[in-house]
Amino acid sequence: MANVTFEPGCRNNWHIHHAEENGGQILLVTKGEGWYQEEGKPAQKLKPGDVVSIPPNVKHWHGASKDSEFTHIAIEVPGVNPENEWCEEVSDEEYAAL
Repeated sequence: MANVTFEPGCRNNWHIHHAEENGGQILLVTKGEGWYQEEGKPAQKLKPGDVVSIPPNVKHWHGASKDSEFTHIAIEVPGVNPENEWCEEVSDEEYAAL
């Protein structure tokens, strides 16, 4: 479990929480406004009180909105043979389109 804070405009790279069984991640939004997006799906705006359950083996990213700090508690869900894979950056063009 980690308390993660992003400054305005900050986001992580696309990434995947791999696991053979169970696994994934849960985000509990505690402050500010941010974004969550799974590959191939529209981005979701996040605000305090929102909870995101990220299934294992799903490519995604999350981070702050352009004008707001963003804080969430990230909970790694126990799984069989878990491994995180960090992928490419979320491009400035992708992010600016939100």
